[in-house]
Amino acid sequence: MRINHDSEIPKYKQVTDLLISDIEAGIFKVGQRIPSINETSEELLISRDTVEKAYVYLRKKGILASVRGKGYYVNQINVHKKIKVALILNKLSNYKRSIYYSLSETLGNKASVDVFIYNYNIDQFEEIVNNQMVHYDYFVILPHFKDDEATGVSIIKKIPKKKVLLVDRNLDSLKDYPVVYQEYEKDIQTALGKGIELVRKYNRVNLVFPVNQYYSRYIVRGFRIFCQVNKFQFSIIDQLDESHVKCDEAFVLISDDDLYRFIKICRNKNWKLGKDVGLVAYNDNPVKELLENGITTISTNHDEIGRIAAQMILTGEFRRIKSPFEFIRRNSL
Repeated sequence: MRINHDSEIPKYKQVTDLLISDIEAGIFKVGQRIPSINETSEELLISRDTVEKAYVYLRKKGILASVRGKGYYVNQINVHKKIKVALILNKLSNYKRSIYYSLSETLGNKASVDVFIYNYNIDQFEEIVNNQMVHYDYFVILPHFKDDEATGVSIIKKIPKKKVLLVDRNLDSLKDYPVVYQEYEKDIQTALGKGIELVRKYNRVNLVFPVNQYYSRYIVRGFRIFCQVNKFQFSIIDQLDESHVKCDEAFVLISDDDLYRFIKICRNKNWKLGKDVGLVAYNDNPVKELLENGITTISTNHDEIGRIAAQMILTGEFRRIKSPFEFIRRNSL
């Protein structure tokens, strides 16, 4: 009667929590056989499959051991040993910090998270993986490898698959791996579509996309499609300078460096954002909410990415999930 059939918590997870509670209370001791799957199924009035899923999960965690033909036994009583998570980032940024903080906060005291940064360098990435392979229960990886994706994929495949969770980017060659991903091409189309009436105030819309920094090329493709479908005059700018910034035009800025440069140019011209020129920044953060009376952004929800990844680790239910992407309207468009 201890199973709550109306709870949002999966029933198998409720079973694992009950068993852990009994082990901690000393009801079951190391080496002792626990009730069979059929016995627990009858006692809790739930399906045999649900109980079996719970037992298998606890066996994978090392809490239970199984003996063919005899059943399941308590393997350890230190059931709350912290999960060790390696978060491997391509670079450090406000966006990546948000993922880290959300991941750590959601995991709470059930896990410890260590951060490794490979700075797009494939050799550094391989060194991190080789040196840390046996030290962590899970590897949460942001797989941005510039021009050496095939090598990056081969390095990821060195890690036992059950330990890998990809974040931010979906790789076609790892389609059977769990991932919380952005869909860059469709995301920018959908987000700009939500603010299309604001964009129509301007004569032209410009994407400032610095090729010397690593951003997904699918952003450019999605921007082109959005402009062509909606019949906007548009241009794509590599390096922003003052000659590019024109009155009655809107600008989508990918890099924060270009954002600050753009604001400085507009201040020098005494132009008002949202009136003389339009501005949309990529990737939201608290500074953009306050800067220049509010910068309109298109952004994935970085906190949600970290939260979803942490929930997968805590529940053991690994899936492929698209992260949410938003149009956040403020005063600059």
